[in-house]
Amino acid sequence: MASCVSDTARSLSCRDGRAAAHLKLISIAAIFVTSVVGISSPVLLSRYFQGKPAYDKATLVIKCFAAGVILSTSLVHVLPDAFHALSDCRVSSHHPWKDYPFSGLVTMIGALIALLVDLTATSHMESHSAVGGHGHGGYELVPVGAREELVGKNSNLKGKNSKLSVDVEVAVGVESNSGGGSEEMLIRMKQRLVSQVLEIGIIFHSVIIGVTMGMSQNQCTIRPLVAALSFHQIFEGMGLGGCIAQAGFKFGTTAYMCFMFAVTTPMGIVLGMILFSATGYDDSNPNALILEGLLGSFSSGILIYIALVDLIALDFFHNKMMSSNSWLRKTSFIALVLGSTSMSILALWA
Repeated sequence: MASCVSDTARSLSCRDGRAAAHLKLISIAAIFVTSVVGISSPVLLSRYFQGKPAYDKATLVIKCFAAGVILSTSLVHVLPDAFHALSDCRVSSHHPWKDYPFSGLVTMIGALIALLVDLTATSHMESHSAVGGHGHGGYELVPVGAREELVGKNSNLKGKNSKLSVDVEVAVGVESNSGGGSEEMLIRMKQRLVSQVLEIGIIFHSVIIGVTMGMSQNQCTIRPLVAALSFHQIFEGMGLGGCIAQAGFKFGTTAYMCFMFAVTTPMGIVLGMILFSATGYDDSNPNALILEGLLGSFSSGILIYIALVDLIALDFFHNKMMSSNSWLRKTSFIALVLGSTSMSILALWA
């Protein structure tokens, strides 16, 4: 309790509502611009390389960098912040918060819910394919590049022996009349599902960041966060943008998802400022800390599942293009490490 009193005294010396409001207005503009730059960069790059020989490889490397960013975001940024909020002396000194590790519990619930959504959507897509494909619903969800590899091998075989080509098509489960289209649809729908669930988790995280900053009246806390969160949004935007680029959404959907990511944190800051004006709660209020801890833990669980299962495991263990190319596998792993390292370094400031 003595440390809690000393922390309160230290924060009171930095409280300045007018200076804090000025810094928040600067942060809204800076975070919006950097968010747009971060999320649009991989989308524009993918459109530039589309149709070129290196398109699949470039998309895969960008996606691996994105996976590293998302994994670091969940484990180095979101989860420690959630633990810190619920272990604050204003919260942890009361029941039931001092009796049970709620951060870990809610993180597990977030991961299980992400798994449930994944299983339900995949089951729905497979049953839909079985109906639309005249009973042939047993198609494998193949990561980026694998479908193109099968088509490329098949076209080479066709030049030598057309009957052997047909046998290879049947062996891989791609029918010449409708199976290929059904498999392609399943792959694309899976990629889009991953992007949408990932954006939900990131939006939770962005809202928490914004509301926390908006409610804070501590200029000593806000000042270093302006620059740190700007870089944070660039890398997090690159992570989400890489997944959106691979999913191949239409222009309108892509623009909408990029816009939502760019405005979520600024809107959270505005919402936090409104909440402080209406309730007088700042970021050190016990109720605000509890909400921050629970939402942060939940979004962390979603992001951990997406990063490890739908991004890293899918590409490194189930991507035929990567397994047959040692250079690409090494490059992808380096991209994964660079993404996680760059985001982890930012934890020194934000």
